[in-house]
Amino acid sequence: MRPFDLYRRRLIPKECILLGDDTMISFADDCLITTWSALRPKKNLHHGISAFFFDDGIKVSKFYREDNSLVYWYIDIIRADLCFTEGGKKPEISDAPYDISFDNYPVPDQLGASEKEAILHPIETAMRLYETKQQSKKEEDSAFSPSLIVTDLLADILIYPDGFVKVVDLDEISEALEKGLLTQDCVAATLRIVDQTLRQIYDGSFAEKQGYLERFEK
Repeated sequence: MRPFDLYRRRLIPKECILLGDDTMISFADDCLITTWSALRPKKNLHHGISAFFFDDGIKVSKFYREDNSLVYWYIDIIRADLCFTEGGKKPEISDAPYDISFDNYPVPDQLGASEKEAILHPIETAMRLYETKQQSKKEEDSAFSPSLIVTDLLADILIYPDGFVKVVDLDEISEALEKGLLTQDCVAATLRIVDQTLRQIYDGSFAEKQGYLERFEK
C-alpha cells in the first residue's frame, strides 16, 4: 500500500520515472527512507537504500553490488514537489525552467481550499499521507491521486569506502542553465547545498546522516 506515487525526475536526459518498485520503509523527521533494486542493474550497481533529507535538499544512498559489497555512498542534490492528478494519471511536467520559489505543478481546480493550501507544504503533507496510510491500512477512495516528484538537480557527491570524495556532473548544471532548464536562483541554491554538504563531510558531521540511514539496515 503506497501513500503516494514516488517519481524521479531528471532534467538531463529529460525523464520522469515512476519508482513503483521502491519500498518506503519509514517517513519521519522530514526524511523518507526507501529500499530499491536498480532499474537497469550493472556490474557495480544492483540494489541500495536511500534517505531523502528534504530539509537539506539531498538524497543520501548506499549503492551495493549483487554480492552486497558497498560500491560507494551517493549523494544527489534534490528538490521535491507534491502534486495531485485526477484519476491517478501521471503528473504533467511543465517545460518552464525548474525553480525553487514557485509551485512547479498545476493544482487541479476541483481541489478544495484546504488541499491547495497543503500543497504549499509538500513534505509535511506527504508525511501526513504516509502516516495516515500506516494507521488505516486500507485504501481510501479519492478523485485525485497524490504524487511526490523528486527532481534531481544534477550535481552529485560520491564517497568511496576508502573515504575518497568526488564531485560529479557540475558541467550538467552549466548545460541546464544554458538550455533554460534551471533558473539562476535554483543553480545558486544547488551549489550552496553542494558546498554545505562537502563541509559536513570534511568536518565529520555528515556521519550523523550516514548513521541515520544505517539504522534501517539493522
